[in-house]
Amino acid sequence: MRVVRTAAELDSAVPEGRRAVVMTMGALHAGHLALVKQAHEVAERVVVTIFVNPLQFTDPRDLERYPRALEADCALLATEPVEAVFAPEVEDVYPGGEPIVTVSAGRIGEIFEGAHRPGHFDGVLTVVLKLLNLTRPDVALFGQKDAQQLIAVRAMVRDLNLPVEIVAVPTVRDPDGLALSSRNRFLSPRERERALSLSGALRACAARAEAGDSLDGILAAGYAILASAEGVVLDYLAVLDPTSAEAVRSDYRGDVVIAVAARVGSTRLIDNVPASIGGDRS
Repeated sequence: MRVVRTAAELDSAVPEGRRAVVMTMGALHAGHLALVKQAHEVAERVVVTIFVNPLQFTDPRDLERYPRALEADCALLATEPVEAVFAPEVEDVYPGGEPIVTVSAGRIGEIFEGAHRPGHFDGVLTVVLKLLNLTRPDVALFGQKDAQQLIAVRAMVRDLNLPVEIVAVPTVRDPDGLALSSRNRFLSPRERERALSLSGALRACAARAEAGDSLDGILAAGYAILASAEGVVLDYLAVLDPTSAEAVRSDYRGDVVIAVAARVGSTRLIDNVPASIGGDRS
């Protein structure tokens, strides 16, 4: 496994063959490794990118405190089937400084996560497009945990006719149900216990959805759990269309994404589960 800084170095480091890319901002954990393992199943060559993208941070303090541990990340990846780690500097990705031309997430960037983090998805899509151009993969893998991001990336690939396959990988959880996240390290033991209310609420909602309950009934099941969780400040709990990220209407039937975002102490967490209202998921 080689660590490279430029696209030219990447081309010389990765032999010919079907190429997969896993895009990360570092601070790697088992969830990222699940993406890498899946990548190896669908492609001959696997490239992992590690780049903390300044364009997707709405608060400079969040960018500053985001964990950076390239050496530890590379040590974690050394036992995986990775051809190269592409870890460019900011000036390599944005050689002219902040770009004049960016990608707009449109309506997806204005609702739910987009409403709470204005400009975030524009920054995500801009760097994803740049990294796709720099790494030239046949397939790119993204975690289901960032469901709205996944929806936005799929929409960009479809709408801009990008020649890459997008593969979603299920969320990896700790045995108690907490979704793995680099932000979990900021939780105290007590806060971590309270954070379990997020996955608990999602399970309750999904169970009501599969049972064919009304939209109000589905959401009520989750709200009841979150309301009883001390120290959890809810941003939203919503049932989303998996292709547009819009909230579904009360008469909707079919596949959905049930998503939640909340602040536990000073740490903001997101989570989601796929489900189907009134029947098995396709």
